[in-house]
Amino acid sequence: MALEVQIRKKLRDFTLDVSFSAGNEPLSILGASGAGKTMLLRSIAGLERSDRGKIVLDNRILFDSQAHLNIPSRERRIGMLFQNYALFPHLTASENIRFGLEKFPREEQSKRAADVIQRTHLLGFENRSPRELSGGEQQRVALARALAIEPEALLLDEPLSALDTHLRSQMEMQLEETFQTFRRPALLVTHNMEEAYRLGAHVLVLSRGHVAAFGPKEELLRHPPSTEVARLTGCKNISRARAHSDHSVEALDWGCALRLEQRIATNSGFVGIRAHHIEFAESTGELTAENTFPCWLVQSSETPFRITLFFSLRQPGQESPQAQSDGPQLQAEVFKERWRQFRDQPFPWNVRLRPDALFWMND
Repeated sequence: MALEVQIRKKLRDFTLDVSFSAGNEPLSILGASGAGKTMLLRSIAGLERSDRGKIVLDNRILFDSQAHLNIPSRERRIGMLFQNYALFPHLTASENIRFGLEKFPREEQSKRAADVIQRTHLLGFENRSPRELSGGEQQRVALARALAIEPEALLLDEPLSALDTHLRSQMEMQLEETFQTFRRPALLVTHNMEEAYRLGAHVLVLSRGHVAAFGPKEELLRHPPSTEVARLTGCKNISRARAHSDHSVEALDWGCALRLEQRIATNSGFVGIRAHHIEFAESTGELTAENTFPCWLVQSSETPFRITLFFSLRQPGQESPQAQSDGPQLQAEVFKERWRQFRDQPFPWNVRLRPDALFWMND
């Protein structure tokens, strides 16, 4: 089963103009706030009408501007999970779940409701009103309602953003369980890269209404096609660069020469590395490895399990005419266990930017 989308819609600040297809594996749609993610889902669901384009689900045409065809939302057989749950406050959990099943006989309604209540772990909550449920329980009711119609596609609009850390983890496990059995197009909108990575097999990066990147999640992380996509997918280290050969560059903002495993096709562009891929060398063998440089710590930031290190490849007071600032040039993320192994060593430390962890971007 496949969902094919090709739509264009004029918005206030930009035009939503996207084209992509989704199969039986979940697709994460990643983008900053205001990128057009929610409007994209609402257009697919039929809650908004596109100016032109075509939407096809399992060979059924849902929207075709040229043919003047626009199937109503209630007939599209698409389940949608909203960010704010959108439950009816005067109905119980069970009544909310049955809301989209009015056309079915009462026996069929009961059967479907009982099935999704069990699958979403809501047994014992059927007769509670939304105000008697936690945020995670309300979101599971909303998910059960979306699944009860046995949709041919599932659309989820930031389903975890309104939940606290504990409830978000529980709901994420519920979604992973749902996706394992759903095996139909499922689109998950988020602005959180880690969430997009954990829940989606593929990632579509949306930027001001256009598709900035689309592909398998691992490939997108390893080789983002542009600095915009690199930043949207969480890359903190990007430098202007000049190519010396097919595999070597000068990182102008970091003040060092680097070898890349990736082949470089243009004379100038940008080089990047993700914070968790940066390594700190200790042994003599590591110190002689390629792309290993002395560094000085400028600042650090602590979380319960990790340390973010902001450091420079220039000794304090050393000027670099090509660098844009004398502040920290790079940042690394390390687990605290690793941090304790080298934090008391005298400066300079030695940092390694592995050739296979570096990536080249043309713009």
